[in-house]
Amino acid sequence: MTDGQRIPVIIDCDTGVDDALALLFAVRHPALDVRAITCVAGNTDVDGVVRNTLTVLEVAGAGDIPVARGAERPLIEPVRTARHVHGQDGMGDLGLPAPTRVAVDVDAVTLLRREILASPRPVTLIPMAPLTNIALLLRTHPEVTRNIERIVFMGGAVATGNATPVAEFNVWHDPEAAAVLLTAGVPITMYGLDVFKKVLVPAGEVQRLRSSAEPSLRMAGDLLAHRDPATSGDPTPTGGLGDAGAVCAVVDPKGLTTERLPVEVVLAPGPARGQTIVDRRPRLGESEIHEGMREQPLVDVALGVDVERYVQLWLKTLD
Repeated sequence: MTDGQRIPVIIDCDTGVDDALALLFAVRHPALDVRAITCVAGNTDVDGVVRNTLTVLEVAGAGDIPVARGAERPLIEPVRTARHVHGQDGMGDLGLPAPTRVAVDVDAVTLLRREILASPRPVTLIPMAPLTNIALLLRTHPEVTRNIERIVFMGGAVATGNATPVAEFNVWHDPEAAAVLLTAGVPITMYGLDVFKKVLVPAGEVQRLRSSAEPSLRMAGDLLAHRDPATSGDPTPTGGLGDAGAVCAVVDPKGLTTERLPVEVVLAPGPARGQTIVDRRPRLGESEIHEGMREQPLVDVALGVDVERYVQLWLKTLD
């Protein structure tokens, strides 16, 4: 909490398996005031994302949090879902019931603007999905930045990608939108694949959650146990928190090791499209010496994470 008050947050998501784990944490942590949730195409189509988000809130017994439907495709690219990872329904094909809750009757950008400007304290945005909604917001309503404290986004990679050898899925899905995000003019933390892949819940805890009589805990366990078919042969039954780590970083930023570094997104066609180039050089290179400096946004890039700290934070919050 800040000054004993809850942190107002808005989550932008493409609710698949790990987005659901993040939502379960966010609506239960006492330090967070979840003011709205906006949905965008990514892990599954946008209507599936809305359905999954409402289902998670319902199972969690969350309060009346407004949920809005957002962009159904990236700014330029066609939509390219990750159902091959998250299942045909985006939620591990667990057979979860359809929600009785409904989305609000305004679009995601309208809801984002309304809730950001209405918040009595500056808002922390937590995008955990392709950044299309956020880019549309920043370009359509730039005045919102005056009431944004920070953007903590799950996306990008310093080292290895997952959508391509160098590009992470959320940024690769809509590189232009990610480039717009970096020009927001507010503090930004990049929670990328370098830390994303490290935060794993031990097998014993996964099984404990799966056997719980409490529906949201049992759903959390089943989601953690879901396996990407590409890694289904992995004998280690641990569960990755994925996007939930970015929300943990808002509650407990000291669990992250970050460095303020220049970051840019490759927008050119070809094998590097969607790569987040993070400049970790300790001194100027030949390009800068001979051609001059180019202005690049500085981002707090997560380079390390206290795994045990975040796993315990997530488990204790759900319990």
